[in-house]
Amino acid sequence: MNSKTKAQRLKRHSYTAVSLLLLAAGLLSGCGQSAKPAASGAGDKAASAEKRPVAVTQVTNWFAQPEHGGNYAALMKGFYNDAGLDMTIQSGGPGISATQIVASGKAQFGMGQADEILFARQNGIPLVAVMAIFQKNPQGIMVHKEQPIKSMADLNGHKVYVGSGVAYWEYLKKAYKLDKAEELKYTGQLTNFVNDPTTATQSYITSEPYTMKKQGVEVNVLLNADFGYNPYANLMYTTESFLKEHPDTVKAFVEATVKGWNYYKDNYKEVNAFIKEKNPDTPLEQMEYSATALQPLVFGEDAATQGVGYMTKERWETLNKRLTEIGPLKSAQDVSKVFTTDFLPKK
Repeated sequence: MNSKTKAQRLKRHSYTAVSLLLLAAGLLSGCGQSAKPAASGAGDKAASAEKRPVAVTQVTNWFAQPEHGGNYAALMKGFYNDAGLDMTIQSGGPGISATQIVASGKAQFGMGQADEILFARQNGIPLVAVMAIFQKNPQGIMVHKEQPIKSMADLNGHKVYVGSGVAYWEYLKKAYKLDKAEELKYTGQLTNFVNDPTTATQSYITSEPYTMKKQGVEVNVLLNADFGYNPYANLMYTTESFLKEHPDTVKAFVEATVKGWNYYKDNYKEVNAFIKEKNPDTPLEQMEYSATALQPLVFGEDAATQGVGYMTKERWETLNKRLTEIGPLKSAQDVSKVFTTDFLPKK
């Protein structure tokens, strides 16, 4: 793994109390504002060739990668432009909070996890999810294959490298009584994990296993989703005010993004070459691994019958309950305001 992606992976995995305080303290004044280019009334009425495309920005949750494949496919193939959008995709990365950028009005759409949306709303930031790219969350705990670890409960007695305060670990500790697991701070480095086969570490099933394979280390990944913690991942969101004021823009964005993901499914090699232009540090071989690994997570589950981006109230209510029970949410949120499927293409 290159230094840029390896050394900073903690940002991508962790939702800490510090970041939530920053959201609460610094963003309320900018909540729901939209960027000037997208706020024009003419833009939202535009569906004809005569009118200029609406300039909008979406912020991803990390550097350009296959996990964003459909979004980049929509940009590359002109699906956003065809929908009347002059699209800019801004990469995330260390120190970049899509939540903050969208809440402040500097971008119209952001990418993140379902739990992140609930945390933001708890802090008075009215974000609304409009589609979920990953039906099944790719986060998990990676272990050495030769270890007798088949369940999260088997982590007791082992060192586990995990980000400080991440919600899924708080849930796993409580649900599987991991009082004998030794929690160590995850730094983005995998050296300690490689050198000590008895350890475990947080990971993305679309990423770290490839790195281990290149180093000749055989691993298994216990997906959090298979053990009760499955928030929608890489979902796209906007603010309540932008959704209310510019529904045509939201609809155009969602439909074009869905179209992009449907294209990426069978044409990921073509799109990966475009993604590599945005992120030259990631080898195409690694991108192909990720593109293959993410297929059942994006196109399976409910998406297999309902289409890419689908969400259910039941899934949101389950997550709401999980987070309230373990503590990160002080009170349950009104999920009817947290997400909408109104802008997804009709099946």
